[in-house]
Amino acid sequence: MNNFVIVIHAGAEKVKPGELPAEKEKAYRKALSQALQAGWEILRAGGSAVDAVAAAVQCMENEPLFNAGKGGSLTQRGETEFDAAIMDGRTLKAGAVGGIRFVQNPISLAKVVMEKCKHIFISGTGAEEYALRYDLPFKTPDYFITDEKRKAWLEKLQESETTEGHDTVGAVALDQEGNLAVATSTGGLTNQQKGRIGDSPVIGGGTFADNEVCAVSCTGEGEVIMRGVLAHEVYALVKYAGNSLQQAAEKTIRLHNNKLQGDKGLIALSPAGEVAIAFNTGFMKRAYRIGSQEPVVALWEEE
Repeated sequence: MNNFVIVIHAGAEKVKPGELPAEKEKAYRKALSQALQAGWEILRAGGSAVDAVAAAVQCMENEPLFNAGKGGSLTQRGETEFDAAIMDGRTLKAGAVGGIRFVQNPISLAKVVMEKCKHIFISGTGAEEYALRYDLPFKTPDYFITDEKRKAWLEKLQESETTEGHDTVGAVALDQEGNLAVATSTGGLTNQQKGRIGDSPVIGGGTFADNEVCAVSCTGEGEVIMRGVLAHEVYALVKYAGNSLQQAAEKTIRLHNNKLQGDKGLIALSPAGEVAIAFNTGFMKRAYRIGSQEPVVALWEEE
């Protein structure tokens, strides 16, 4: 068994190599490396998988390049709304938040919900009031809104009522005690309906972890991922069908292709340290590190 492992993603989307400026590609790789390092350092020091995935995702929430926290997409009303979830594979405890607007790091609130709250999933102002109870940092709306996301929102308003963009950030980790954990966070869709909640905070939809089988974090079109219960599908294909983790990941991406059309991607990790990554977009921001081996950072399908 590998001593400890961390895998992260920052969204899957249909982008061709010539469409991405070289400087942005370089920035993506740097930001992925920094988030990976944040989680890896915790694992190396003997910290928990839960703390590692929370740290990696928080790092990505603070990075304006990614659609989670600072840099999140704007709703029809030009506002940001965030969803996040975390799950401990050792205990099957989970915490999730939806439709929050002012908490600086949604994943931190999800972690507090998992550790302190009698409920699993809380949303909106109720979730924000819970964050106040535990003195989590809040930010004003202008902190989260970047020029790039405002421009994308204005362009969608001029075009139609359609939504666009579905980047999510996520992490799965295996710690030195053999425990798995997962965390997922998103800023949602550009021009989404106010109050819309995606797959990221849905346990079994976009986020799932169980020490016996695997930890999974999904990205892509949230409605499609929820309908397919894709994170749990990976778990089921391994546990009940005897698939390898990579086989399960690939089958899950192809699940009901005629009914579940759309962009889909996921990262998964087994208790033996097996890493699986699958996506149907040709482009997925991702990275992983196994023990003290060199980190792997990748964007394109052929990498």
